[in-house]
Amino acid sequence: MADRPPDLSSRNPDWWRQAVIYQVYPRSFADADGDGLGDLRGLTQRLSHLAALGVDALWLSPFYPSELADGGYDVIDPRGVDERLGTLDDFDALVGEAHRLGLKVVVDIVPNHTSHLHRWFREALRAGPGSAARERYVFRPGRGAHGELPPTDWQSVFGGSAWQRVADGEWYLHLFAPEQPDLNWDNEEVRADFRATLRFWSDRGVDGFRVDVAHGLAKDLTEPLRDLGALGTAGEAALRHLSPGSHPYWDRDEVHEIYRDWRKIFDAYRPPRMAVAEAWVPGARRALYARPDELGQAFNFEYLQAGWDAAELREIIAGELATARSAGASATWVLSNHDVVRHASRLMLPPGTDPEAWLLAHGAAPAVDPAAGLRRARAATLLMLALPGSAYLYQGEELGLPEVADLPTEVLQDPIWEQTGHTRKGRDGCRVPLPWTTAGPSYGFGPGAGWLPQPASFAGYAVQAQAGVEGSTLELYRTALRLRRKLLDGETLTWTPGAPAGVLDFTRTEAWRCVTNLGTEPVPLPPGEVLLSSTPLPGDGGLPPDTTVWLA
Repeated sequence: MADRPPDLSSRNPDWWRQAVIYQVYPRSFADADGDGLGDLRGLTQRLSHLAALGVDALWLSPFYPSELADGGYDVIDPRGVDERLGTLDDFDALVGEAHRLGLKVVVDIVPNHTSHLHRWFREALRAGPGSAARERYVFRPGRGAHGELPPTDWQSVFGGSAWQRVADGEWYLHLFAPEQPDLNWDNEEVRADFRATLRFWSDRGVDGFRVDVAHGLAKDLTEPLRDLGALGTAGEAALRHLSPGSHPYWDRDEVHEIYRDWRKIFDAYRPPRMAVAEAWVPGARRALYARPDELGQAFNFEYLQAGWDAAELREIIAGELATARSAGASATWVLSNHDVVRHASRLMLPPGTDPEAWLLAHGAAPAVDPAAGLRRARAATLLMLALPGSAYLYQGEELGLPEVADLPTEVLQDPIWEQTGHTRKGRDGCRVPLPWTTAGPSYGFGPGAGWLPQPASFAGYAVQAQAGVEGSTLELYRTALRLRRKLLDGETLTWTPGAPAGVLDFTRTEAWRCVTNLGTEPVPLPPGEVLLSSTPLPGDGGLPPDTTVWLA
């Protein structure tokens, strides 16, 4: 780490443009106190792992007080720390140690909704219809002779109606779980409170923010509220069938006023705080969130959702680079996160496979070969790390962890399982606690068992099993990130003409060429010094299928 001293000054305000940012899901990273939940002290003790890996920053998923109705995204106090995860002093110690190691810290904020245990929502329930307290949320009378029907046909992302009735007969909006009532961003008190939240964490040294459901804050609440009809069950897919900005609660144009206001806060700090939007919207609309006077960057989910297909990926890569350029932002790339099937498993599913059905079949229909999945995941990772822009890694992918698809249904904790009537298994399979050692009740995650069971196979993926082992996935990531830092120059790529079918071939600079064989047969290996290969090369001058190579 001597070649990478910390740079927390205003000399490098654009550190995020080509950074590698590592997502930590704190409840599954490391458990210091033995209660089965990962915590801030456990994370602080393991920060040396991230520094040795070579990432530039960590993104911390919610650590706020929560009843865990949605894995921490149901926030009771956005300016506090869940007592099961630690204290504000623990948070400050985490930020201090991260900065000492040269790591930036990005935190999740959840502005679309709160927990139903938030002091505001409890006040709203007590205050009753027509009160100022209810104006912070979206309360409406029901339809029907006695108000027994929801105000609209809007559907929750997690399944079922997006409306929940309370004891006095009114209904409140929850685009996610019923325990997550949506805030009313037309209310100035809501806006002021989030300004205070942004300043609170920025003052504690946070370097940036990941904005949850960034496309959902602004809503058309003019009366009468609009039904969506047949589109009501389509969720965000309805955006494809409506004119841009016209959906009643997704991706409305008014949301950008909020982020322009936030940018003034971000830019008041030195260096300015960065932000990245979780906005599930088409590329042209996504660019709006990434403008310099708004959040500055937005996740590119088309890349995450793409299959293992050269033509599809090339089109998405070209589109994302153009989208980012039009916004004055840098591109973003991600293969796994806390909401999707891990890419070591997902990329092996045959085209057209429904991941939800695959999870319901406990990963057995179709069965995924772990070795083949790991091979493809390693190739996908080297491809992603060669692209211009920021790469977001998800904890455990540097170990090659697959999805734990066969979790028994009785241990599931994702609200999706119950809310969909057991028709969707949910996201627990990518949130299983990390293995650090090859033995122990939770493979080094903590002194006892973790909050979700780990399969016995995790012993072979543990950090202890891979550190210093030539050819291991962990050492591949470490080598790739070290090389990437040396090779970075500019934010463009040039496609190599005449690449064989099924091959992605581009140069970043005169010193760096990336070639990925996504086909089923070997192809000739281009000339050049091999800097790194996702799997050992056969020595016959060929590039095997599911392999990426970096050439000088």
